[in-house]
Amino acid sequence: MWRRVARLSSLIRSSKASLSNQIQPANGLQILEAFSTEIQKSAKGRNHHREKPTFITFVLGGPGSGKGTQCLKIVETFGFTHLSAGDLLRKEISSNSENGAMILETIKEGNIVPSELTVKLIQREVESSENDKFLIDGFPRTEENRRTYERVVGAEPNIVLFFDCPEEEMVKRVLSRNQGRVDDNIDTVKKRLEVFNALNLPVINYYSEKGKLYKIPAVGTEDEIFTRVRKIFTSLEV
Repeated sequence: MWRRVARLSSLIRSSKASLSNQIQPANGLQILEAFSTEIQKSAKGRNHHREKPTFITFVLGGPGSGKGTQCLKIVETFGFTHLSAGDLLRKEISSNSENGAMILETIKEGNIVPSELTVKLIQREVESSENDKFLIDGFPRTEENRRTYERVVGAEPNIVLFFDCPEEEMVKRVLSRNQGRVDDNIDTVKKRLEVFNALNLPVINYYSEKGKLYKIPAVGTEDEIFTRVRKIFTSLEV
């Protein structure tokens, strides 16, 4: 997801704001109220029901850890629906809706989209789907994301996958897929890894202490890594 979220900044020149920036209260409240109303309308309009409880899997890992590739394999093999917070934000912006325009303006002003809004986007997709199995890719990125998700949704994820990859391997993978601009990319990747270590690892540690974390060694071929992933979902009978 780190890479996909980075692509969002190419749409908006000023989107690379500090994580400590705060959104203006009035604008944030306006966005959240609009989405709350929209989700309520969506829920009322649904005419299907699930026979099984919803199964939520958070998928975490640093840039270049291979979690995006493995998510595709999980979808193909186990029938999950794959959701990415970055993709959902881009989708809402490109929809030209009033809410999308507010999200765009928020980022253009150098503010961070509130965690509650991102969670509501995820919640809307889950509630409008007939599937009961979801991969939430690259979310939560911070402890604040995690707390907001659990408060808004009223539940924890069923499991959390963490693709554990050595830093030098992640750097090598990102540089090879970006082709060229090696000096610039090294600096960029290292900064992304610093952010990941500072913000994402506390989330990983939290779910490890809760007994929900599955740490997957993310070194090897795609098939070798997926063999490890497959064992987890097979054992859970998902």
